[in-house]
Amino acid sequence: MRRIDRTRLVAAASGLALLGVVGPVAAQTNASDPIKIGVILPLTGAGAGLGIPSRNGILLAEKQINAAGGIKGRKIKVVIEDDTTNPDAALNKANNLIFGEKVVALVGPIQTANTVAVGGITAPVKFPQVALGGLGPAVELERKCVFHAAPPQNQNARAMLAYAKSLGVKNAAALYDSGYGTVVWNQLSKFAGEYGIKFGVTEKFEIAATDTTPQAAKIRASQPDAIFVIGVTGVPVRAIRQLQMKQPIIAAIGQATYEIVKSMGDAAEGVVFPEFLVPEDPLPHQKAFVDAYKAEYGRAPKSIESIAYDALKAMSQAIGKAGPEAGNEAICAAMRGPYSGNSTEYDFSAPDMTGIKLNGFIYSKLVGGHFNRLPFKNAE
Repeated sequence: MRRIDRTRLVAAASGLALLGVVGPVAAQTNASDPIKIGVILPLTGAGAGLGIPSRNGILLAEKQINAAGGIKGRKIKVVIEDDTTNPDAALNKANNLIFGEKVVALVGPIQTANTVAVGGITAPVKFPQVALGGLGPAVELERKCVFHAAPPQNQNARAMLAYAKSLGVKNAAALYDSGYGTVVWNQLSKFAGEYGIKFGVTEKFEIAATDTTPQAAKIRASQPDAIFVIGVTGVPVRAIRQLQMKQPIIAAIGQATYEIVKSMGDAAEGVVFPEFLVPEDPLPHQKAFVDAYKAEYGRAPKSIESIAYDALKAMSQAIGKAGPEAGNEAICAAMRGPYSGNSTEYDFSAPDMTGIKLNGFIYSKLVGGHFNRLPFKNAE
């Protein structure tokens, strides 16, 4: 992935500040016009397996919001842009949405690098944004108007480690990608000792890699008790099973989609995910969403769709509370607080800008291509 041009970030942020993006630039002033909300997703490139399901969840939320009367009697209109899984593209799309389409808020991106890039222009002017990925690098802790609808990466790491501990894992290996995977791995390595787990061999691969057999071979030689896999494709899981490794695979939520699982083929059998929605066995409050999604798309949703659905609904609620013409800071302020989502319970006033607790995770295991909800539950 290309390095983000820091000069462009600073210039873009300065430009926003000079133009005073606190409402007048982004707001729609005609009461009959729809309220525009920008959406930035990876619809092509390595992240498309996340972006396409997310788009479906967002479009369902948009339909339901409008069917219920919109926001203060005005329809909403989501304007979706493809960031092609590239942070430079995400930055350009954000500028177009804010200045060209004059949206009042942003939903997305998903990838950490893309979210950090876009936050470089939205955070300085407190432009309301809810990312679909979890809190990543420390710089995001300073961005109090960039909320997150997915758990922070330290929580993803702890959720994976807690399950591994329940299996009695002592010696583990990790196979992770150079983007999202690296951020989660940094957290795994930080907290592993608390769970009595040591990582021996750890291998990194590029996000768009189509073969990770060399990395998997090194892991096989170490004979770990379990293998942690963090990425956004099925490639690493296929490589592990093709080398006849039988150890448990614990994968991060980024791979818990039907599209990615399908790409794993037979290798998917037995993979465990800490996530938030098992449509084959939904929690009672999730059933209406699962039924509505099936009726709309003819297939079941997963955590990725649910998180995107929650993101648009939460942001729309905040816009309704503040008023679409209230300006950036008022919408941000309205967003801060508890929100009961389909995926889990949020608190957007929490330091990690999401408030997701470990006991909010659900665990699933793939059996015959289907997600089965496991009884395991975090104590927190």
